[in-house]
Amino acid sequence: MIRKTALLAVLSAALLAPVLAVTPSTAATSAPSSRQSLSVAIASITPSVPRTATEVIKFTGTVRNDSGTDMTGLQVRLRYDAQKLPDRASMSTYLNDQTTATLPVNVSTRTSYMDLQPLASGSSARWEFQATPVQLGLREFGVYKIAVDIAQYGVPLQAQRTLLTYAPPTPQKLPRTKLAVALPVIDQPHRATDEPVFVDDKLSQAISGKGRLADLLAIAQSAPSSVTWFVEPSLLDDLAVMSKNYKVKTKDGEQDRPASAAAGQWLQAMRTALAASPVVAVPYADPDITALTHQGLDDQPGRAIRLGGQKAKELLGRDVKTTINWPAVGLLDADALDLLAVSDDKVDTVLLNSTNLPPRQQAQAQAPLTFTPDAAATLDTVNGPVTALVADTELSRLFEPQAGSSLLLSTQRFVAETAMIATEPGQVLPRSVVVAPSRRWDPNPALVTGLLDTAKRLPWLQLTSLESVKPGKASVPRAGLTYTDQDRREELSGKYLGPIKEAAAQAELTTLIKSTRTPSGFDAAVLRAASSAWRNNTRMGRAVTSAVSKEVTERVNRVQITGVGPDRPKTLAGSNGEVPISVKNSSGAEVKLYIDVKSADQKLLQIIPRKDRQELLTIGAGQSGTVQVSMNATPGTSGDATVIVQLKTADGKAYGEPQRLTIRTTGYTGIASVIVGAALTVMLAAVVTRVLRRRAERRRATAARNRESEAV
Repeated sequence: MIRKTALLAVLSAALLAPVLAVTPSTAATSAPSSRQSLSVAIASITPSVPRTATEVIKFTGTVRNDSGTDMTGLQVRLRYDAQKLPDRASMSTYLNDQTTATLPVNVSTRTSYMDLQPLASGSSARWEFQATPVQLGLREFGVYKIAVDIAQYGVPLQAQRTLLTYAPPTPQKLPRTKLAVALPVIDQPHRATDEPVFVDDKLSQAISGKGRLADLLAIAQSAPSSVTWFVEPSLLDDLAVMSKNYKVKTKDGEQDRPASAAAGQWLQAMRTALAASPVVAVPYADPDITALTHQGLDDQPGRAIRLGGQKAKELLGRDVKTTINWPAVGLLDADALDLLAVSDDKVDTVLLNSTNLPPRQQAQAQAPLTFTPDAAATLDTVNGPVTALVADTELSRLFEPQAGSSLLLSTQRFVAETAMIATEPGQVLPRSVVVAPSRRWDPNPALVTGLLDTAKRLPWLQLTSLESVKPGKASVPRAGLTYTDQDRREELSGKYLGPIKEAAAQAELTTLIKSTRTPSGFDAAVLRAASSAWRNNTRMGRAVTSAVSKEVTERVNRVQITGVGPDRPKTLAGSNGEVPISVKNSSGAEVKLYIDVKSADQKLLQIIPRKDRQELLTIGAGQSGTVQVSMNATPGTSGDATVIVQLKTADGKAYGEPQRLTIRTTGYTGIASVIVGAALTVMLAAVVTRVLRRRAERRRATAARNRESEAV
């Protein structure tokens, strides 16, 4: 048996001896037009991971001629290198190099090349090669260069590169790498407010046919239960609204739409698909956490986390995690991390981009790492330690469709990357690696499902949930959060968030003014306006913000001062008195408020403080309330004076816009006193005169009677 094996090796080496090595000068002589119009593609490699020296590997593919002319003298060749690649960096270098001069130099002259018949323009030809690892010179576990090129009269024109992982038994058992896969179901908000009015009709397209959300559902239905799903609850909320009658805004107004059966079916199917998988609720509407932190909207992240958890639990019918956060583009700074850590739900894990938390050695420009660092690390916050999980850039990129790639090439690269991680020198402890494609990805179900199926079969990988990945002995020191000026410029700007900040403050007032302090109901609307989705579409974001601001203003104005305006003055009869000021409550709930009145000109009019001034005015729903405000006009003046009336909440915050009220003073009180005094004097004189006259008349009458008596 040993002799047969040795003989086979000798014969194979002779058979595949490289007799043609293309030099850079030779490659440079190829015709540019042929390079651009002739293509070669590898369709299959079976098995994808050969495990024994004599296992037959079949390579198949096609050549296509789009040159516009028939081509002759074409030859397809399998090229290989018996020297295994040393690390992941060398793999990337090889695959990213598209010149024919750097192709593997070994080219077989027997079984690993094929002469093609003249190839007509617009036509294709199939090719197939077979070889064993020993024929290719593969002697030990590792990753090797493979390529197939198309040559014309011996000059290479085009090639396709890939990698082949040879996995015979190793002297020592390889450590199994824990692979955690995080897949996002994140979209953009499609409504501005809680009303069933959509700003676009993109959702109906996304959930049907080959739409993005339809593809995500297909992946979820076949993915392993270890995959952790990040679900954005406002998407579920929008679909739930769509399952009933709704409206869509158009340039001509609003169009009525019937209830969408597809929306309800998608929700139910996703609910079923995720029933056994770990689910993390993304903060509601996926707000731009770092931007909110930097612009002083500190309350919003906590509200988004809380509301997101509530909605996801309600619409998925199960418990979800809210303590893991995956920020926009996987980037956070220390301030945003602190804000997440002190939220009511206390975020204890963050999923980050590798540039956000580089290894210390790499960040300090020392020798580059020669191995893949463990994904888990620990970050300090004002509320204690937080676990940081760093996604692997290359593996994460493979889960998204790439130009010029295919399911085969992505699979071969995935196998090679993970095999290289398992065999990196000096790494004897099992490590954790995290895969996290971009958050608003447009996936290819066949690609993602194929990679997940491959991961399940590889003996050096162990699929696990994201939550199970913790810092351990394999963790490496990290440099701390790296957040650049460019990262900050990518956030929603202060100018953009200004109107949102104002709308949020006004919405909060509608809560504070209520006797019961029930939430305003605007939390979701404000968060939709602050969504990180608008980083790349601020025009749509501003339209959403405008709609939210308009509705908040309308809600605030349901409680307002009545009887104001320059054409509706109130009269102060005299230099002092009381003026009634009324408030109408159309909010639908009982409110409690203060009415603050100030004179615009203290020289003309003064407001007299009263003890009951500090008592809250309670107004029932649909009712009005009135207070009497004491005022003094400066003596000797008359005409119009202005007072400024401001409603205030129980804790003294201004509610609504201040109103200017015209007070018309008459100045009549002093004149009236003089007139009344004079009249009283005249009346008194007349009365006295009359009394004196009557007394004189009585005296004369008495004297006359006395004289008559004496005469008798």
